Order: sequence, then structure tokens, then C-alpha cells
Amino acid sequence: MLEKITHLNDLFDCYEPLLTNKQRELFKLYYQHDYSLGEIAEQSDVSRQAVYDTLKRVTSLLYDYESKLKLLAKEQLIEKTINDMEDILTTDDDIRLREIYKNLIKS
Repeated sequence: MLEKITHLNDLFDCYEPLLTNKQRELFKLYYQHDYSLGEIAEQSDVSRQAVYDTLKRVTSLLYDYESKLKLLAKEQLIEKTINDMEDILTTDDDIRLREIYKNLIKS
């Protein structure tokens, strides 16, 4: 369950601008501030069911955006590549590799 929440938060970080203000607000309250559906409903002056439906819709949207745009997957690949290069740099003294690494970090 924790992995799912972490993954949803990572997706949210990538695609937050594509959501409405209300969707962002409810997502943050539930997944980042650990409010219950009832607490969110009371605070937002909507029904608990409306909060549930909105969160379900946001989750679906986030997965849909990632399946089409793959921004999170690309970000994770870049991070892995940088980490791999850092590992190589600590064990190898290849000047060309150092230049490639420096250029990648700058961009």
C-alpha cells in the first residue's frame, strides 16, 4: 500500500498542473496530509462519496497521463543513468565519460 501511495505522489508531482484546483486540493489532503474521506468532505462542504469519486478520478487520470506521456518513467531512467554514471566515475578515470556526465548534469 505504501508503494502505491508513493507512486501516486510521484505521478502527482509530474502531472499536477494538468489537474483542476479542486482535484489537486483533495489529492493533497488525502495522500499527502493523511486526512480521512470524512474530514475532507466536511472541510470541502461536499459529500464523502463526492470526495471518494474525485480521488478515484484523479488516480485514474494520473495513471492515464503516465501511460500516454511517460514523464515519470523518463525521469526515473535519467536518474538511474546519472547514478550509473556516478558509479562508473568513481571507479574509472575516463576523461570523455566525465565530459558526458558534466554535460548531462548541466541540461
